[in-house]
Amino acid sequence: MAEVTSDVTQIAADDFGDVDSTLQLSLATSLTSLRSSVQAYHEENGRTYHALSAGKYLFPNDDSELDRLDIQHSLFRLTLDDRLCLSPKNDGAKRVLDVGTGTGIWAIDYADNHPEAKVIGIDLSPVQSSFLPPNCSFEIDDIEKEWTWNEPFDFIFSRTLAGSFSDTQAFIQKAYDNLEPGGYLEMEDIALPVTSDDGTLAEDSFLARMSHMTTEAAEKLGRRIDLSPTYKGMFEAAGFVDVVIKRFKWPSNMWPRDKKFKEMGRWNFANIDPGLEGLTLALFTRGLGISREETLAFCEGARREIRDVKIHAYWPIIVCYGRKPGNNKAPE
Repeated sequence: MAEVTSDVTQIAADDFGDVDSTLQLSLATSLTSLRSSVQAYHEENGRTYHALSAGKYLFPNDDSELDRLDIQHSLFRLTLDDRLCLSPKNDGAKRVLDVGTGTGIWAIDYADNHPEAKVIGIDLSPVQSSFLPPNCSFEIDDIEKEWTWNEPFDFIFSRTLAGSFSDTQAFIQKAYDNLEPGGYLEMEDIALPVTSDDGTLAEDSFLARMSHMTTEAAEKLGRRIDLSPTYKGMFEAAGFVDVVIKRFKWPSNMWPRDKKFKEMGRWNFANIDPGLEGLTLALFTRGLGISREETLAFCEGARREIRDVKIHAYWPIIVCYGRKPGNNKAPE
């Protein structure tokens, strides 16, 4: 397998000739959702959210969102050349914690690939599959509360949890404290704002304004969503060494000329286009005091821009990992 390298250069756009710039993309493709019935939730603005520690996680836990998360999982695998992570623990670990596991699809894939590992996924919502590898299990708990595991991990993983913590540095420190010497933490996240390299995404566009409003709302709610570019410094402040940060781009649709970027754009369109309401409703109504109707109207404006192949927008993505100093053996 070719080595994964992050790309921060400008992506060349495809020439679609005389076709209408609004791409008529089909959402017919769906993935089998790995989930059980939602056992605990509350309803808000027509969506369901977790009940445990209600209000902490700003995104829904309903069927539409779970399907989106599984699509996003496939997009991450495409981005990382089918790897489940970029740290050396992609080649295997003994005891793994998947923080904010969501549908559990990452934990299940890791457990399948590494039968020697014990994989624990933790989340606020009991929405994971009941069909599990024998070395995989799920727990429902609040990761911001005291960690009660009595055995350290050698790999802790989190993905798209930006906006989930009142104190991200405290989470990174907890992860450090619960790793054995030589263990790794890896965090993978978006890095707002959505942008373009060639100016085709105007600052006054719906999509650009939505991106800035998301950041503003999350900060007002005390759960900043724009910290991923600073992860390297936060890892080092907690004590991690050999910290690596890599940057990637998720195109808004199939506008790139490059084959891999075009395929990533196809998957990201399926990830974002139907998910806009879930990604913004709680943030805008709780954080900015904007009504549900105003938010939905704003989403429609952004959706038109996401479907336009003449707008060369992309979501920046950050992957950061670091090692706890020491050997690779668990303490006696």
